[in-house]
Amino acid sequence: MWAIAFACAISFMGIGLVDPILPAISEELGASPSETMLLFTSYLFITGVAMFFTSWVSGLIGVKWTLVGGLVVIVAFAALAGASGTVDEIIGFRAGWGLGNALFISTALAAIVGAASGGARQAIVLYEAALGVGMAVGPLVGGALGSLSWRGPFFGTAALMAITLVAILALLRAPRRTAAERAAARAARPSFLASFRALRNPALLALATVAVFYNFGFFVLLAYSPYPMAAAAQAAGIAEFGAHELGLVFFGWGLALAITSVLVAPVLTRRFGLRPVLFTMLGALTACLALLALFVGSLPVLVAVVVVSGLLLGIMNTALTEAVMEATDLPRNVASSTYSGVRFVGGAIAPAVAGPIAAAIGPAAPYWLGAASLLVSIAVLACVGGVLRRVGTPHETAVAEAAVIGTGDAA
Repeated sequence: MWAIAFACAISFMGIGLVDPILPAISEELGASPSETMLLFTSYLFITGVAMFFTSWVSGLIGVKWTLVGGLVVIVAFAALAGASGTVDEIIGFRAGWGLGNALFISTALAAIVGAASGGARQAIVLYEAALGVGMAVGPLVGGALGSLSWRGPFFGTAALMAITLVAILALLRAPRRTAAERAAARAARPSFLASFRALRNPALLALATVAVFYNFGFFVLLAYSPYPMAAAAQAAGIAEFGAHELGLVFFGWGLALAITSVLVAPVLTRRFGLRPVLFTMLGALTACLALLALFVGSLPVLVAVVVVSGLLLGIMNTALTEAVMEATDLPRNVASSTYSGVRFVGGAIAPAVAGPIAAAIGPAAPYWLGAASLLVSIAVLACVGGVLRRVGTPHETAVAEAAVIGTGDAA
């Protein structure tokens, strides 16, 4: 479990790694912000689409070799992205990177939940902590290496993932099974279309819809914010605000996300219940995006609101993932790959839309669109309460919490 969690942290570095170097890539390769933000889109879109099939792949070749295969693909395409000579090449190699990421991430969530001795809740907290650590360290590494060359973060990630690959090969052991257990596992393998059929489940479909609009707002903030920050710094006459400084800002954002994922989210969901926490966080994030739009020309406000939003996003990510794992009777690997697929596709749309909208309307427009998207997610969550009864009650007592954990284990 710990080996997989460590690998998850390194894998999630790939999401925020390019954030600090987007302006540098634009400048050195002669690309527009809209073009460089497609580094997020190609990565997230392929990750999302591939995740619909990862439960079938893991059922066919096993969890360990699905994880290993994903890591091999990530190492190869991260190195190729670093060796690229044009933005189009980087976009293409980031897509291949996304395929490896899909194989690894969705399988890792199911593997951690299955391996944890403390139940689904604790395992999900660990997974989201790994996400937060990766999100925090990714921009820091990207900023440090990107201050030397925009190629540095790509080669650095390839090296770190190669180390992770060795760790998984050495530490992850497949469980020994009897012939009867192997036969039962083969019979229970998800079908090729299992993830698409899983969307027939009303609870999963409802939460997946919430995730689409939520992740649109999430990645507007993550992928677009470096450009208003760089413009605000230039307008304020701050010459020294490049990859290193952006890396520090998003390190603070990711660190805040990691802390609340681990320390705050479990307390809030246990005390108040998942749905009230989801409503509160979505409302607060909407306010953050509105503030970013209103003060898009102020560097101090942009930095402060982005870091504060990390606190909210950490709670939101953990609560939403936990809700998905509790809401249905679907096999964990099917539920996690389906939810993760929809989640990343929603995120992929945001960078592709933010650049053209900013160029056509103004720098505040992407933030207003992100805020509107979060309002839609609130409306969806409000309308589907009937199918989320299993995740709608507070876990105020140890007995109640144990019952919920048991439900998660059964799923």
